[in-house]
Amino acid sequence: MMGMIIAIISGALMSIQGVFNTGVTKQTGIWVASSFVQLTALIVCIAAWLITGREGSFGALFQVDHKYMLLGGAIGAFITYTVVKSVQSLGPAKSAMLIVTAQLLVSYLLELFGLFGMERVPFDWKKLIGLALAIVGIIIFKWE
Repeated sequence: MMGMIIAIISGALMSIQGVFNTGVTKQTGIWVASSFVQLTALIVCIAAWLITGREGSFGALFQVDHKYMLLGGAIGAFITYTVVKSVQSLGPAKSAMLIVTAQLLVSYLLELFGLFGMERVPFDWKKLIGLALAIVGIIIFKWE
């Protein structure tokens, strides 16, 4: 249950962040806004690390088995960019629907094929039908 609550909070925060970042971008530019987002995220993360007991160490980053996993921050910069651009073009609701559906599709493929260290899951028609329903939902939502 706690995982579901946290996921709902995460989704809500992502939508709000997309709108905030789009507003900042209109006044500063995409890369300035994205840099500020990443900088403030770094500050919050370091503060949280200091406050919560300093679990782990920054030196452990050099011990990560698959170095490509360290690209998460760089990917985060492009996530900020693409969210801002999609909110500018489509508005928050349409962009969120497309973003979430793309997350579902890619996440299911990662699990299905066991990519990047994810535990492999067997194919499930119900999940494919759920994805199809999400796509139909986008079509209905976009219908004007």
